[in-house]
Formats: sequence, C-alpha cells, structure tokens
Amino acid sequence: MAQLNQTPNANRVHIGFFGRRNAGKSSVVNAVTGQNLSIVSEIKGTTTDPVSKAMELLPVGPVVIIDTPGIDDEGLVGELRVRRAKQILNKIDVAVLVIDGEVGKCGDDDELISLFEQKSVPYIVVYNKSDLKAHSVLADNEISVSAVNGANINELKEKIAVLAKTQESEKKIIGGFLNEGDTVVLVTPIDGSAPKGRMILPQVQTIRDILDSNAVCAVTQTEQLAQVLDSLKEPPKMVVTDSQAFSIVKDIVPQSITLTSFSILFANYKGVLAPAAKGALEIENLKDGDIVLISEGCTHHRQCEDIGTVKLPNWIKKHTGKSLEFEFTSGGEFPDELSRYSLVVHCGGCMLNEREVLYRQKTAEDQGVPFTNYGTLIAYMNGILKRSAALFPDIFGEN
Repeated sequence: MAQLNQTPNANRVHIGFFGRRNAGKSSVVNAVTGQNLSIVSEIKGTTTDPVSKAMELLPVGPVVIIDTPGIDDEGLVGELRVRRAKQILNKIDVAVLVIDGEVGKCGDDDELISLFEQKSVPYIVVYNKSDLKAHSVLADNEISVSAVNGANINELKEKIAVLAKTQESEKKIIGGFLNEGDTVVLVTPIDGSAPKGRMILPQVQTIRDILDSNAVCAVTQTEQLAQVLDSLKEPPKMVVTDSQAFSIVKDIVPQSITLTSFSILFANYKGVLAPAAKGALEIENLKDGDIVLISEGCTHHRQCEDIGTVKLPNWIKKHTGKSLEFEFTSGGEFPDELSRYSLVVHCGGCMLNEREVLYRQKTAEDQGVPFTNYGTLIAYMNGILKRSAALFPDIFGEN
C-alpha cells in the first residue's frame, strides 16, 4: 500500500546514472538501490528508455533514481534513446557516470563529463567491475566499485549523499513571509476539475509550509470567502487563491490584504517568477496566426473545463481579440525547438523539480521566446499582476 505522506517527486533529489552500454550501469543502480530496479543482461542496450523510481535511499533520504539508456547506442532508434538520456540531464541534481573498469574511460565518457559540467550538474565517476580490475589512483569524485560483490557500494552511496546535500534547498513556498500565529486564507475551488476526495499538490504543500511556520491556515471555497474574512477577528496576513478564481476573489479581498495565487508562489519557489512576469506582458504583442504553447508538468484526465486546454486559450483569445493557435504538452514532454511559438505559458510546475522548470524557462529565453506561467498571466489579464506579486517587488525592476 502506498504511503499517504510520501514526499512529492518534485521535492526529492534526482540522481541520474549514465554510461556506455555494458558498463554495468544498471547493475550499479540495482546494487545502490538494493532492488532490481533495472533489467540486467549481457546484451548491449538492455535499458532502452529511462527508468525512474521514487524511493528512500540511505543516507540520502527521499530520492528519484533514474537509469538511462547507453550513451553509445546506435541506429535511428538508438539515437532517439541517446537523446532521451541527455534530456534527463535537465532534471537531475546529481549525476553518476558508470565506466567499465576493464575498458577504462573513453570518448563517450568524456562527452558526458563535458555535458555535466556544461549544465552545472555535480557528478561522480564510478569505475565498475573492480572484482575484475581494481583502480587505486582516483580523484576525489571517483570511486572503484563492484556491482557483483558489493565492494565500495556503501562508499558510493556516501559520496552521492554528500553531493545531494549540496543540492538541497532551504527555500520555502510561503513560510518566509509568515510569523508565528499569522493567519493565511487559502481559496481552493472544488469544481469538475478538482480531484475527487483530495486536494491538488500545490495546495497541500502550501498548507504544510504554513503549518511548519507555526501559522494558522483557513481553507475555503470562493463562495464562502467573504464569510470567512468577516468571521476573523483580525484581517489575515494574506489570501492565496487558485488562479482560476482571480476574477472573483480580487473583488472580495480588500486592497489592504495581500492577495496572491498558488501559481505565483510556485513560480517564485521554482525560480522563474521574474521572467514569468515579464513574459506575461508579451500577450499584448500577439498577432493573428501566432502559436501559443501551453505546457503542463503533470498528466491528468482532461475535464470539459480544463484550465490548460480550455479556459486559458479562451481567456487569452478574449483578452487579445486575436485569432490564435494553441498547442499543448504535458508531463515530461517539452519541445527542444520553440522558435515557432510566440509565447510559452507553463503551469506552476508543482510536479517538476526546480532544475527542470528552470531548464524549460532557459530554453525559451535562449530562443527569444517569452515565457510565463498560468497564475502570472491570469493575474495580468485581470489587471492585478502587481498586486498579486507584491510579495516580490524586485521582479519588476525599476518599473
């Protein structure tokens, strides 16, 4: 039975294992995890797609382990596998390069190391098969192990833990703005798109962050918001709403009370709020025939009033008055080539770790494509972007 209080994948350290075919990469993954996570075979290219698993890895803690296809895979299909392996670099916090200890380091390994350094991913070089050939002269970030007899596997896990610690973030979603005893009102509409019997992840994480700050949390739907505000002896420190309800909530919450959204909080938490605020302004420059990419980090069953595929396109078309085209991606899908788009509108990224959200934003920036997110754009279209982002005055620069 799955644990109900499992750490979300977005908050776990992502550890990717890379290497050539038959370097024993999957065997090392299984030895490190203590599980048969990956299929092991003498046949080259057994791992054909990235294999991911969320787990507890001592002494690291909650992690996502990702085993990737061999970087030297061949043929057309092989090239696609290699491409997918390289794409994993955009989401990992720590890389483990597994080298066949009998063969030694080669050009493919050097290419991977270059990619790690280019993307600022801390890495460990693992010489596998020490039962067949030991390596005694190694650098600080290198280790010789045997997946067969378990030699130095615990030491490898310790090295991973050290690098993982350097990637841990002390950032908070909302807690940095709260004092003990503050009250926060959360507006969480329950409609056809709300998951039955539970709340969506950003709402749950925000509640936890408020409680960790020893603050008080009141949760309500839009229809009861005015009643909740009237029932409080003192005004709340702030109101946080689902972005879809901005148009209603902004008229209920007095100007004297800070108002923001889950999506804006998460844009700041993931490090993309400033470009998202700038990108929202670009909606005014859209022209007839322009293509807008709407991208979600999760996959879910689409409802008739789905925000990404229905509500946002309608709001954008109404605001601009333009005849626009829309394309959609979800989950791990995100195009490498974005130049055909005039605007990228991303979700809050609660299901993605910070590194992947930043990668997506940077991909758009490098290709000169404006990037924003749901809540930031919706706030702008409702004329309250500065009000809803008042917690983060620096994002507007001198303006």
